[in-house]
Amino acid sequence: MNKNSLSTLLPILFSFFVMGFVDIVGISVSYVKTDFGLNDSMVNLLPMMVFLWFGLCSIPVGMFMRRIGRKNTVLLSAVVTFPAMLLPLVSYTFPSVLLAFALLGIGNTILQVSLNPLVSNVVSNNQLTSTLTFGQLVKAICSASGPVLVAFFAFRFSDWKLIFALYAVILVLSFLWLWLIPIEEDRERNHSKGGIGVVLSLLRDKKILILWSIIVLIVGFEVGLMTTTPKYFIERGLSLEEGSYANTLYFIARATGTFLGSFLLSRVNQRSFSIVTLVGGVSSLGLFILFSDLTGLYVSLFFVGLFCANVFPIAFSQAIQSRPDVADEISSLMIVGVVGGALIPPVMGVLSDLSNQQTGLIIPLATLVYILIAAIATSKPDREKSPIG
Repeated sequence: MNKNSLSTLLPILFSFFVMGFVDIVGISVSYVKTDFGLNDSMVNLLPMMVFLWFGLCSIPVGMFMRRIGRKNTVLLSAVVTFPAMLLPLVSYTFPSVLLAFALLGIGNTILQVSLNPLVSNVVSNNQLTSTLTFGQLVKAICSASGPVLVAFFAFRFSDWKLIFALYAVILVLSFLWLWLIPIEEDRERNHSKGGIGVVLSLLRDKKILILWSIIVLIVGFEVGLMTTTPKYFIERGLSLEEGSYANTLYFIARATGTFLGSFLLSRVNQRSFSIVTLVGGVSSLGLFILFSDLTGLYVSLFFVGLFCANVFPIAFSQAIQSRPDVADEISSLMIVGVVGGALIPPVMGVLSDLSNQQTGLIIPLATLVYILIAAIATSKPDREKSPIG
């Protein structure tokens, strides 16, 4: 990659850091539950308010992106996200928190729909998977630092919400950096007259449908796990702070996994890599559910994050590479799948209220088992040319 390409890619990669803001919802759930005395069913509306918008807005955003361009759509996401960072600082009530996370969800939807295909305007097709994986590493760094910063602000200033002030500053810097960098977009290649029907019709392809279902479930798995982990630690007799550190440990593991994946995925078979790592992920999550001591919980959770780190970028890049002529439509469709983050945590919350947090963790385990089966199914070579490749 030449110097000009690198200077263009850097602000895009920094936008992946902003994408990680959305993962603050995991630790926020525990603090909001304590601050307002809510049960699991009620407090798990927070992740629903964030991730519901991926299902509602992704396709319309993709259609709008074809009019204004990918870079301008990324910049628009910052405009929508900025008020979300200020609202909890100005008014801290449960309704205002719900509104803030709704705006965060809408802004993150716009960002994810536009940022992933924007990468394809800067790197070659054979570098796309590794670059998207590296972008997920940058996102994971933000996700890992979030719980630590929340704990710091809560301990040092007795106000965990100051994390939003820091995020607002970072957001402004990201906006200005990307705005000042010219990016040439291939409008003719990216242009399409297809609407919602055309996007949804992509699901008629069996492999795209499977890849989309993987996106739905891997996002739901991670959001559900991260919202439940601090409460699960409390149920095991540990502290909320220890649960917060567990979330950080998970995202450190995911960052490590995406860092390794950015190198390995350009050298090994993607499908075989997926199967091996998913077997490790299922095994590690099973141990996490069974362990009760702090060391066992930390170690098993670390390996869950490590093994599951590359599921999303692999599925996403395979989908885009299958039909580069409709990359915007496929990006919109795949980001619709992020709505899984709104679907799985409420189910887990109901189960946890009826039984306990350990029972609720059966849902993420089941999603990983399905993803493993799906990865095995898509690893079988087609006798005819497949659009997935």
